[in-house]
Amino acid sequence: MSRFTPLLIGTPLLLALGGCGESAKLPVSEGYGPQPKLPEPNSTFIPTVHIAEAVGWPQGKQPSVAAGLQVTAFAVGLEHPRTLLSLPNGDVLVAETNAPPKTDDSSSGIRDWVAAQVKSRVGASTPSANRITLLRDENGDGIAETRTPLLENLNSPFGMALVGDQLYVANTDAIVRFPYKEGETKITAQGVKVADLPAGPRNHHWTKDLIASPDGSKLYVTVGSNSNVAEHGMDIEENRAAILEVDPGNGQTRLFASGLRNPNGPAWQPRSNALWVVVNERDEIGSDLVPDYMTSVQDGGFYGWPYSYYGQHVDVRIKPQRPDLVAKSIVPDYALGSHTASLGLAFYEGSLLSEHYRNGAFIGQHGSWNRKPRSGYKVIFVPFDDQGRPAGPPEDILTGFIDDEKGEAFGRPVGVEIDKAGAVLVADDVGNVVWRITPAP
Repeated sequence: MSRFTPLLIGTPLLLALGGCGESAKLPVSEGYGPQPKLPEPNSTFIPTVHIAEAVGWPQGKQPSVAAGLQVTAFAVGLEHPRTLLSLPNGDVLVAETNAPPKTDDSSSGIRDWVAAQVKSRVGASTPSANRITLLRDENGDGIAETRTPLLENLNSPFGMALVGDQLYVANTDAIVRFPYKEGETKITAQGVKVADLPAGPRNHHWTKDLIASPDGSKLYVTVGSNSNVAEHGMDIEENRAAILEVDPGNGQTRLFASGLRNPNGPAWQPRSNALWVVVNERDEIGSDLVPDYMTSVQDGGFYGWPYSYYGQHVDVRIKPQRPDLVAKSIVPDYALGSHTASLGLAFYEGSLLSEHYRNGAFIGQHGSWNRKPRSGYKVIFVPFDDQGRPAGPPEDILTGFIDDEKGEAFGRPVGVEIDKAGAVLVADDVGNVVWRITPAP
């Protein structure tokens, strides 16, 4: 039993602890853009806890959408949908998934307890469906009439990539390959393991996202850290906080980029052809730190974690320090607000939406639990210029996921994808919906 256990007697105390935490001194908007404001760290003994309890969407309610657009439900009644993949024939795959069962019993103390309670209240503790479901809009009305389990009995699947007639799935512990035949609604063949991925009993960031190179010769997989700031040591961080490059032919794996605490949403920028990701940064140094971000990723690049953040801002909690690594830490391209939990990224190459959106980035922000006031809980858009660089402030696209007065979350956006028609799809893992954004009539 932890020495804190007698003190921690339930959710009311959790909320009381959160009420004692610090609050942001800056508006969340100051943490956006290529040069975010980075105040001094503000560490507290008890982590700031400001939870929006997951309740789902009330009947007849849905997100608010930006002017000139409309939103409809493409599919409802799913089980914790997280990521999406649009197939060439117009079918859409959705990973219905959650964290694998926890087997590491070494957690103790107030921070681990708080983390477990937070997961329960934000809807992140439900068992994983371990399924990839195929959604098909047969009559073109923007609603999926067909829903079939394409793959079942997976292991906390997350990333998906189609290369020719091979479908690659990133389970929490391995990349697996399946034969794919266009139009089929179920794959019965056994998967073939391509490469192992970092997992193990702790497996703190369990999600492994995936994308193929444009020519299909390589796979790129995102792997989050096994801790907040290496508090359990660096031995368990091998090939974590990183992007791995995998040869799908022989499974050979190499470290492509590192120092990215929890990267997700890998995507190729259409103008520059560079690989971009969104990254969830570290916690527990205040509501104003550290901004999540999106960045182009350099082969061999190091982005700071755990020794520094947003370039060369040293995190003094890390012992021993590594000034040699801090000195080469790359400054990210574009900040996305502190604790917004930005998880989804898709560049727009369709023609359904206006030219304004061409080549820009749609980003799904899952939303904070340890910032006061809350941040994220929306889908934003960042325009890009002809050189493939961010070119303006973020724009709110989908909002209304949260009722701040009641402290309730109707939904939480995760993965974003562009469908064959050019609509923007958004997976909502609390509302259990896939939303579809199109031009307003």
